[in-house]
Amino acid sequence: MTSMTNDGPQITGGVDTHGLTHHAAVIDSVGRHLADRESEATIRGCRDLLQWMRAHGALTAVGWRGRVPKAPSSPGC
Repeated sequence: MTSMTNDGPQITGGVDTHGLTHHAAVIDSVGRHLADRESEATIRGCRDLLQWMRAHGALTAVGWRGRVPKAPSSPGC
């Protein structure tokens, strides 16, 4: 069994992905906006965003939204 230590307030992160940049935000356990920032859409940029999120508290979840390419044969997508 593993135990979790409390590294500050519990927070949730969210990321909106784009072609060249990603925009992230963190909220607390009652939904209050704590901070947001933009980062380059690279592996390094994603790692930086994760580290930045963790600096705000105990990261409990991360959600993301990104574009899904449409298949040419699927006009209903």
